[in-house]
Amino acid sequence: MKKRILFFVFVGFTSIFFGQLHEVGLTIGGTNYVGDIGKNYYFYPNKLAASVFYKYNWNPRIALRASYSLLPISGNDADADTGFRRDRLDPTGKTYKFSNTINELAAGIEYNFYEYDLSSDDKTWTPYLLLELAVFNYTNVKTYLPTGKVDKLGKKTSLAIPFGFGYKSKLFGTLAFAIEAKFRYTFEDDLDYLSTDTPNVNLEGTGNDWYMFTGVSLIYTFGRPACYTNGL
Repeated sequence: MKKRILFFVFVGFTSIFFGQLHEVGLTIGGTNYVGDIGKNYYFYPNKLAASVFYKYNWNPRIALRASYSLLPISGNDADADTGFRRDRLDPTGKTYKFSNTINELAAGIEYNFYEYDLSSDDKTWTPYLLLELAVFNYTNVKTYLPTGKVDKLGKKTSLAIPFGFGYKSKLFGTLAFAIEAKFRYTFEDDLDYLSTDTPNVNLEGTGNDWYMFTGVSLIYTFGRPACYTNGL
């Protein structure tokens, strides 16, 4: 009896795992950030970054996705697009600048504009939209002005809401590629070490910081899509 139960459990898990189409991949690209220092361009990748991901294709239109990303960010008022930031100086007489590194775990949903199925002959490409929830950590630094003293407080963990768009298409066989841009709204204002709590510093606004990642992905597809689920 126990052997029969184990057999049916094994068959059940096998059918779940191989009954649909799965994707794993690597994304290489660039990051940028929008906050209190440097440029305010939401699409301006300038730091090399990478991400690994897994996707479960619930049906030809909807995929569930999870990823881990290593995302360096930086900013420098010397490169700012406003005169206010280029002209302000820190206590040492230099323009404000910073660099930080974000470690991110994200999960969410991907919606294909067209049906996507690499096992078919005519459904092998599509634009898509994505929406996720992310947990990320970064170096927490407190800046004391006007002395310019910097105190590293360790790592800080917070939440972000990533959303974005992309395009994916079959290369050959079980390999595909994607081009994707993803924007993260955070609930923090100190990714750049400056916030409204930093004394004696002039800020242009009080909004929270953003960080972005734009890249190209190589995707390996496996599993047999014998019977797609009709939807969520």
